[in-house]
Amino acid sequence: MRLSAAFAILPQLYVVIKTGLWPTILEICHTPSLLLQPHELSYIFMSHVWKLFSHGVDGNARFTKQKLITPHAYGVVLDIGAGHGHTINYLDHSRITKYVALEPNIHMHAELRRTASAAGYTESTGTLLILPCGAEHISTILSSLPPVDTLISVLTICSIPSPQSTISGLITEVVKPGGQVLFCEHCLSNRKDVGWWQAFWTPLWRVFFGGCCLDRPTHRWIEDVGGWAGGEGVWEMDGEMEEHLFGYRAGKFVKAG
Repeated sequence: MRLSAAFAILPQLYVVIKTGLWPTILEICHTPSLLLQPHELSYIFMSHVWKLFSHGVDGNARFTKQKLITPHAYGVVLDIGAGHGHTINYLDHSRITKYVALEPNIHMHAELRRTASAAGYTESTGTLLILPCGAEHISTILSSLPPVDTLISVLTICSIPSPQSTISGLITEVVKPGGQVLFCEHCLSNRKDVGWWQAFWTPLWRVFFGGCCLDRPTHRWIEDVGGWAGGEGVWEMDGEMEEHLFGYRAGKFVKAG
C-alpha cells in the first residue's frame, strides 16, 4: 500500500479533532461533572463532528443508497445508528408504514426528528419511533416494537459493541421471517496490506470517531449468520479504490420465511 494512501487518514483525523474538541471543552467548563462521564463526553464530541461530516458522508454514498434502499425498503423500517436521519431521504414513503430510528446519542435526536418530520414521519401519527439505545440492546428493541420488515444499517456496525453477537441477535430476533437486511458499511479490505493499516489506525480513529473501527469484516459477519432465502448478496461500491482505508460494501439479504 502506498504511504500516501496509508496516511491519508491524518488530515481527516485533524479535522475531526479540531471540530469536536473546543465545543466539548466548553461543555465541560459548563458541566465539570462530565469529566466523570466519558461515555457522555464521547457522545457530545461526536455530535459536533457529525454536524460537519454527515452531509458529505451521505453524499459520497448517495448512488449506492438509492440503489440499495429506495426500491427495497418497505413496511416497518428499523434504521440502526440513524444519526441525523439521512436514510429517510432514500425511502419510498408510499411503501413505508413506520420509521423506527435507533440512535443512542440523544444529542442527535433533535435533528433526526426534524428530518423525519419534514418527510411526514411523526410520533403523534405513530409513523415515527426514536429509540435512545444501541443496536446491542436487543431486549429493549423487542420490548418497543414487534419484529420488523426491513432492517437498515448505514455506517453503524463499525462502532457497535460485540458486533458479531449483535448482528446475529438483530437478524434472528428483530427481523421477521421473510424480512430483509439492507446494509452499506465500510469493511476490512481483502488486501492484507490495506487490512494491516486499517488495524493500525483503528485504535486511534475509534477514540475520536464514536468507536468506529476500520477493520471489521462486517459483510462476512452478516452473510455468515445464515438462514437466508435470497437477496442480492454483497457488492462493492462503484469507483472504490483498492488502496482505500474506508472500503465500502453494500448488500441485501432476505431472511427465510
